[in-house]
Amino acid sequence: MAGAGNMQAADLVVGLSSRTMAALGALVLLTSLHSGAAHAQGAEPVWPTAQWEISTPEQQGMDSAVLAKLVATGTTRSFDSLLVTRHGRIVLDAYYAPFAADMPHAINSSTKAVVATLLAIAYKDGLLDRLDHPMLDFFSDRSSIANLDERKKAITVQHLLNMTSGLDWDEGFEGGRELSLRDMGKSADWVQFILDRPMAHAPGEVFYYNSGGSHLLSAIVTKLTGKNTADYAEERLFGRLGIAQPFWRRDPQRLPIGGFGLSMRPRDMAKIGYLYLRNGQWAGKQLLPADFLDAVNHASIDMHSRFDPSRRYANQFWAIPDKHIYMTVGYHCQVIMMLPERDIVAVMTASNFCSFGKLADEISAAVKADEALPADAAAAEQLASAIADVSTEKREQVGATPAVASTISGRTYKFPDNDLGIKTLTLFLADENPRYVVETNAGDPARRHLDGPIGLDGLYRKSAASFLGMRAVKGAWKDERTLVVDLQYVGLGDAWTWTLTYDGDKVALHGKARDGREGSAEGAAGG
Repeated sequence: MAGAGNMQAADLVVGLSSRTMAALGALVLLTSLHSGAAHAQGAEPVWPTAQWEISTPEQQGMDSAVLAKLVATGTTRSFDSLLVTRHGRIVLDAYYAPFAADMPHAINSSTKAVVATLLAIAYKDGLLDRLDHPMLDFFSDRSSIANLDERKKAITVQHLLNMTSGLDWDEGFEGGRELSLRDMGKSADWVQFILDRPMAHAPGEVFYYNSGGSHLLSAIVTKLTGKNTADYAEERLFGRLGIAQPFWRRDPQRLPIGGFGLSMRPRDMAKIGYLYLRNGQWAGKQLLPADFLDAVNHASIDMHSRFDPSRRYANQFWAIPDKHIYMTVGYHCQVIMMLPERDIVAVMTASNFCSFGKLADEISAAVKADEALPADAAAAEQLASAIADVSTEKREQVGATPAVASTISGRTYKFPDNDLGIKTLTLFLADENPRYVVETNAGDPARRHLDGPIGLDGLYRKSAASFLGMRAVKGAWKDERTLVVDLQYVGLGDAWTWTLTYDGDKVALHGKARDGREGSAEGAAGG
């Protein structure tokens, strides 16, 4: 979902290991001998409830050298993490500095698939009689719903799952502004805002990406179960899969957001994928109903994507049938990808967009057999080295500090209204521990005041942890008047470069995100 990545949160605090420890850990991971043989047809599935088993790629019929190349190309794709499991065992687990293992990551619109999974569990448990149940039955307690007509009365739960409700909604799915999301965020009651939308089409007539409909699904889960969506998830999904209760952002009524808002560790994301790879079973129990799973496995709703006409949709999952994959997808490549024919779950988190089909091809290319391959020490070392390299922060050249640094240190620069949303900026560059203070006009109160350390020695410094995660910031002088600041929202999938050009009491700020978003602001020193 476009833009939702900026709204996500995670409760995290983890430091990066040294290059030596990273290399050692990666080498142990890739050369450890697994006690069992590679998966065979009919073999009892491995259930990673307590923790994932670790295997070398070769033991699961995959080529370490091919995976090493995939890890290396992840740096050009702004990856934060890359994880691959085969036959129920992790064969690749890479984290890109400054992100690190065990950090939760905002999964953005992959949250939708989790909510759909909860609805499927409620359906399997008999709490929902049928997927084509009329949506408005669950909101009869609302005193009034605007724009109520026969088309709106015909919307079913299945229409919401397939994003074919017909509700008028503008989310900028393939470009443009997210007007409906913006207006929903400003409203006092998100569910009422969505229910009140006029109809643009008859239900079932056309697909249109609608995170509002996904939020209604969260409300329906609460109505069906009598429990908060997050509490129901803990009881019926996360607890069963051995997933520690994750952070889940909420709307003004404290309802967990259905369209985005979850933050999960990559290893836990992989468990969601593994549940689907194993046809809705977990540790011998069937959690998901057959008809729901069949729809996901044979997605048929045309997404009308100009990027890839082969994309299909069903039950809040994306699919590329030509490549025999289905997946959860979140803004900036927060992806859980299932490759059933390869018995693979792959997880990617990133701070930019990615090509799903190309990634699927590259992962599939590492598969050489269904049975174990001979050990390959050279390939294992190549993969260990690639993992260690991306997990280690590289020190950048910063050059000499110009005289203007001491002049601007501690001065507050004020900015009139601008598309970056910056109100004031103060840099304390002459302090023993350099830091920044930024005031913004962000809609989320927690993002209106930002402060933390800034590295001026070529390495990131990280802010204190909060429910918004942590920021990693470093700066380097480009010339006598220009400071370039690298700002990453670690675990939120968002990264920016700020270029500050000082001229007397004035400063010009240009910001550019990794995904191409950009904006500018002009400020002046205040009192």
